[in-house]
Amino acid sequence: MRNSLKKASMLLVGIMTASLLFSGCSKNTSATSSNKINVGALFELTGQVASYGTSEYNAVKLYIDDVNKNGGVLGKQINLIKADNKSATDESINQATKLIVEDNVVAILGPATTGNTKAASSIALSKNIPLITPSGTSFDVTVDPNTNKVKSEIFRACYTDPYQGKVMGEFAAKDLNAKTAVIYIDDKSDYSKGLAQSFKEQFEKLGGKVIDQEAYVAGDQDFKSTLTKIKGLNADVIFIPGYYQDTAKITKQAREMGIDTPLLGGDGWDSPDLLKIAGASALNNVYYSNHFISTDPDPTVQDFIKKYKDAYGTEPDAFAALAYDSAGMLVQAIKDANSTDPAKITEALANLKNFKGVTGNISIDAQHNPIKQTVIIELKDGKQTLKKKVSAE
Repeated sequence: MRNSLKKASMLLVGIMTASLLFSGCSKNTSATSSNKINVGALFELTGQVASYGTSEYNAVKLYIDDVNKNGGVLGKQINLIKADNKSATDESINQATKLIVEDNVVAILGPATTGNTKAASSIALSKNIPLITPSGTSFDVTVDPNTNKVKSEIFRACYTDPYQGKVMGEFAAKDLNAKTAVIYIDDKSDYSKGLAQSFKEQFEKLGGKVIDQEAYVAGDQDFKSTLTKIKGLNADVIFIPGYYQDTAKITKQAREMGIDTPLLGGDGWDSPDLLKIAGASALNNVYYSNHFISTDPDPTVQDFIKKYKDAYGTEPDAFAALAYDSAGMLVQAIKDANSTDPAKITEALANLKNFKGVTGNISIDAQHNPIKQTVIIELKDGKQTLKKKVSAE
């Protein structure tokens, strides 16, 4: 009897195991044969940088909705699966895992920031799923700094921190004729440190001198002590490579203290909330690198702006433009691959050439970075004006 029960138990376990195996197989098969293509949209929808993530998710949804209304891609509708990483790296890992393992996505769009992108990328790489970040700018997002090898499944629509830091260093030296600079960074941010390093290298290469570097803590409310020290140095420019929540407060307090020095930054300055926090009067003599400007007469740009405003009642920022292009890059790659196989999509992304995007004509280089133009924006009473276009290298 005991042996019979043992045999029966073993048989039952075998049946259950086989059932689970076939269940797993049927899930994968249905995903590839259904009329939908699952794509993850992993963004900072709440938390510290929710402004970026919300803009990016809205733009991705806008693009995908338009594709679906026009018949989809490869005869299938794109099923966009929304995920919130709460502006946190641990949640980026959790949500990337869920999207890949449970939702069976063929690709992930997002996240917005460098730290969250690197966190999500660790999962995407381990599962061989392509990921496109609209705005993760750190060099090591797509390249392993230890081996200098390209991360095969990771791509971006934005240019890198070293590139935009270099652009702003050159702008300070050549266009503003600055001889001295102070750098004021968030020293806990890879983004801020990356821009600062490349700005300093380029600025000093062109004959300038960085006379001081100070640091702040993200989320601080009072910057006046450090700004007092910076004011006393009387530098020609102050480079503040941070995110808008902090740079807006720094700018407001600097102007209140009588610091009228040109303030320079990177694309992290770009947000509708910058004006709300700093106020129009503070936002003069401010310059930052960016990916597009809404006054560009290019029909692709103007069509995007109209669609975004019609859908959401507000004008898109650069983060929205980058996300819109990310979605376009993915759809183009699926078309070029003529497949929903993640490996084939990855290969098509690596070979993407002359994709007409809102932020310019995009080709992907050997390090999975876009080759495209850069714009430098000048703020006049908080309003964006085009100061300069920098051609792709």
